[in-house]
Amino acid sequence: MFPPLPAFEDEIVDDIQKHVLAERALAVARHCTASRYPRAAFAYVAGSIMRGEGTTFSDIDLVVVFPSLERAWRESFTEDGFPVEAFVHDPQTLAHYLHQDADSGYPIMVNMVVTGSILGPDIDNARVVQAWAARMLAAGPKPLAGADYDLLRYQVTNLADDLRGTRPPEEIAAIAALLYQKLADLMLLGRGAWAGRGKWAPRLVRELDAQLAAEFDAAFSLAAAGDGAPFLALADRELALHGGRYFDGYRQEAPLEARRLE
Repeated sequence: MFPPLPAFEDEIVDDIQKHVLAERALAVARHCTASRYPRAAFAYVAGSIMRGEGTTFSDIDLVVVFPSLERAWRESFTEDGFPVEAFVHDPQTLAHYLHQDADSGYPIMVNMVVTGSILGPDIDNARVVQAWAARMLAAGPKPLAGADYDLLRYQVTNLADDLRGTRPPEEIAAIAALLYQKLADLMLLGRGAWAGRGKWAPRLVRELDAQLAAEFDAAFSLAAAGDGAPFLALADRELALHGGRYFDGYRQEAPLEARRLE
C-alpha cells in the first residue's frame, strides 16, 4: 500500500485531472460540432472546464458560427456525459449579441469568444472575430450614465432602505439576496470595470479590489444570517460615491405602446 501523497502532489494530481477533463471536453465539443452542426464555419469552445477551473458538473459553452442563418438560437443538450450550452449564430447575429453584451456591461458572449478554443474549417475568420471581441473586452464597459445609471442607483437605494429598521432575519436575508447583484453592479460598473451575474459577481469584485471584496463577502454573510447592518452600511458607503441615496425625483416612463385596448 502506497503512503498518502503530500499536499503539493495532491494539487498536481488535481491539475492533471483538470487538464484531462479539459481535453475530454474539447474532444466532445469537436465531435458534437461536427455531428450537430456540420455546415458551421467555425466554433468557440469555452467555459470553466476549458479554463482548467471546472468540475465534473461544469458545462461546455459552445458558440457555433454558420456563414448565414435565418435567425440565431441557443439550445442545451448532453453529449457524452457533458452538459452543453450551444449558442448558434452567423456573423451578423453574433455581432449583434456581442454589442448587446458590451452595452449591458455583462460581457458574457464576448468572454466566450475571447477565451474560446477555435474549432472548424474557417480558422482565419474565427481569429478575426476573436481579435475584435478581445478589443471590445479590453476597452471596458461604456461609462455608467443616463437612465441605466439612475435606475441602478434607485434600485440600490430602494433595497438598502428595506434593510433599515427592525425586520425578521429571514426578511433581511431575502432583501440582501436581491441587493447583492445590484450592489455588485454599482461597485464594478461605477469603477469602470465589467460586471458579471451569479458566480461571476464575487469573482470580478475580487479581481477589482481584494479588500472591497472581503468587506462585501463578510457583510453579505452577516446579512444572510439575519444581521443587515454591515451590508446596509456598505451600500450607503457605495451610494455616497455616486451622490448618495437616489429616491426623490426618480422617474421612469413607460413606452408609448404599453397599453391594451379591449
